[in-house]
Amino acid sequence: MKRLIIIATFLLLAFPAFSQNKDKKPDGIDKNDCTITVKGKTYPLYGKVKIVESFPDIKVQIVSSFEDLDVKLVESFPDDCGKVKIVESFPDVKVKIVESFPDIKVKLVDSFPGLK
Repeated sequence: MKRLIIIATFLLLAFPAFSQNKDKKPDGIDKNDCTITVKGKTYPLYGKVKIVESFPDIKVQIVSSFEDLDVKLVESFPDDCGKVKIVESFPDVKVKIVESFPDIKVKLVDSFPGLK
């Protein structure tokens, strides 16, 4: 009887591990694709960006050192890692600038954008 209770307890505790969605990537930065995954969704770290105050895709902290990503602001062709064009409509990513608890830390640069 004791074995049955132990086995039943083990199965109940292990069941959530078996039911997880294997298609979702873990949250974090993918250096190969230059993307970030936040809450199961993947966003590029380049392209057209809209700065918002509510409902962001990514929370960003602007720092001067110990950054995750060097960002260069461009007017055209934001198609490489770290190149960003600020837009008001049709963004690839919506970003909120925060002072604490960011998803990623960025440093604004004039040359050599990309992941560290």
